[in-house]
Amino acid sequence: MGIKREIFNIKSLKDFETLALDVFQYQYRNIPIYQEFCNLLNCNNTSVNSIQDIPFLPIQFFKSHIISDDKNSETIFSSSGTTGSVLSKHYISDLNLYKESFTYAFQQF
Repeated sequence: MGIKREIFNIKSLKDFETLALDVFQYQYRNIPIYQEFCNLLNCNNTSVNSIQDIPFLPIQFFKSHIISDDKNSETIFSSSGTTGSVLSKHYISDLNLYKESFTYAFQQF
């Protein structure tokens, strides 16, 4: 079962932490700007051993960089922004997974 399917099978905090570390490893290896950011923080795929060690990208990066492992995204969502501002962009490589994810999340409430 791949990471894309595992996100829907989290049953415990341990499951979440294990998957979060797997996702970090994937993102570090496959998203160049994230790897570069981590390296600038002296953080790499061998130094992250807990979810507290996982670096978060500054929100500004979503306005100035492509944060994706796939340059052929299925769709791109842009923030509404304010007049004259640079919009944040969210690149979606699998629209069905995206829909399934937010639908599943809403069903939890």
